[in-house]
Amino acid sequence: MNEAKHNTAGHARRIRSFVRREGRLTAGQQRALDELLPRYGVDGDGLIDFARLFGRRAPLTLEIGFGNGASLAAMAAAAPEQDFVGIEVHRPGVGQLLAELERRGLDNVRVLCDDAVDILRQRIAPASLDRVLLFFPDPWPKRRHHKRRIVQPAFVELVASRLRPGGLFHLATDWQPYAAHMLRVLDACPAFENTAGRGRCAGRPADRPPTRFEQRGRRLGHGVHDLLYRRTPTGAGA
Repeated sequence: MNEAKHNTAGHARRIRSFVRREGRLTAGQQRALDELLPRYGVDGDGLIDFARLFGRRAPLTLEIGFGNGASLAAMAAAAPEQDFVGIEVHRPGVGQLLAELERRGLDNVRVLCDDAVDILRQRIAPASLDRVLLFFPDPWPKRRHHKRRIVQPAFVELVASRLRPGGLFHLATDWQPYAAHMLRVLDACPAFENTAGRGRCAGRPADRPPTRFEQRGRRLGHGVHDLLYRRTPTGAGA
């Protein structure tokens, strides 16, 4: 599971849903970070002006915890008319995505190596995103670790506040108990409407590329659960 995820419980001592277990960078990943992050990264510490960042106004997708970036790069390549921003805390994955963006010649992706909750709170304006993706977050299966799961009421409300009315929050997991937890939390949020019907998962949309976590889960006999929620016109505020 992708561990680059975040929780919103508390402020001074917020429980995080990721652990920074960062292995050694390969020479290629280090080169990509050194040479390509200035091109694809996002500088500054204020609200991000996405029109200025990309040099245009286009539908905007944010992926939280993109892992090695393969699915993000594939989605961006398939939709050049859209813009994508990826957040990931693990530098090897960031380096791998940067190298893939260069290889594909993509210019509709920008990357942040940071805590997604901090970025959502501090750098993304309310109602500025068209879609938020959260694919295969760490399920923290042990009961005593459930508090570390990123999908909690405060996080869901934060995501809702950054989506435009009608925007989509797309989640996926190969851990059925986590899917049930996600459904309970999302269905309880008045800012979201389950596109598949209350308490139900959706089929995998054609525009979601399979990830290596999904492929591994299928090899282990896990079902894959996609959840699609639409931002309602009223609901969580900023």
